[in-house]
Amino acid sequence: MQLPNGQTLTLDRPRIMGILNVTPDSFSDGGQFAQVETAVARAVQMIEEGADVIDVGGESTRPASQPVPAEQQIKRVVPVIKRIVQQISGAVVSIDTTRAEVAQAALAAGATILNDVSAGRDDPRMIELAAATGSPIVLMHMRGTPATMQDDPHYEDVVEEVLSFLADRVQVVGASVDRDRIIIDPGIGFGKTYQHNLTLLANLDRFVATGYPVLLGTSRKGFFGTIHRGSNGEPIPAADRVGGTCATTALGVSAGVSVFRVHDVLPNRQAVDVAYEITHTGESARGSDRKGRIN
Repeated sequence: MQLPNGQTLTLDRPRIMGILNVTPDSFSDGGQFAQVETAVARAVQMIEEGADVIDVGGESTRPASQPVPAEQQIKRVVPVIKRIVQQISGAVVSIDTTRAEVAQAALAAGATILNDVSAGRDDPRMIELAAATGSPIVLMHMRGTPATMQDDPHYEDVVEEVLSFLADRVQVVGASVDRDRIIIDPGIGFGKTYQHNLTLLANLDRFVATGYPVLLGTSRKGFFGTIHRGSNGEPIPAADRVGGTCATTALGVSAGVSVFRVHDVLPNRQAVDVAYEITHTGESARGSDRKGRIN
């Protein structure tokens, strides 16, 4: 995948997108990296641990979160992005925003990928910006808005409805953006119940079968707390959901997912690499077995 600065992000094997929330209120790490110095140090650490992309966001999209003005997002993300690309040679940075004004400022600072959880619906100028700059764009499914998405989400067939939504958005965005620059994301945890999330994860191959690269973002999500609870019966804290995240990462590799958006880079890098080697060894072995059969 060609990036607008001349770099290439190849998707011949799964890639890791490290989450860098420069916000005070993100669900798992709010406030930890709100200062430029700590944010850049975190970016360095994630790249050393195996991140291929650093995804910088200045607005929380946790359930019930409220919008952050574009000006405030810009103040949060631009200094961090500038420092990352200056300090880390060859760093690939994506901007996590639904606002074209923020995305444009981030691209000017050195970001090269757009990650839009609204799939271009909140601000249609995002599509125009992707077309004009040649920036790859991630289109994610979300029912409602972050403020309302968990208000009793309902689907007749969650897989078919999410696929249909993404197909519609690809049609709209693809009218002006090269289709080889579009990545799709089923939006785990965004307007879905526990069972919806599990059903989507069990059908990741359906999304891969569209032919578009798939991004999977399960990192530390709340549904892991439904599966695993502490001795007091309460859901385990977000920071303790790394093992569950790695399990979905390995499943995603087996299904053919291209990009994994995670907080905890090192364990997920290991999960990706091991699952990829096993999956491809299995494919090679099956191919050899077929060649050696006598019919």
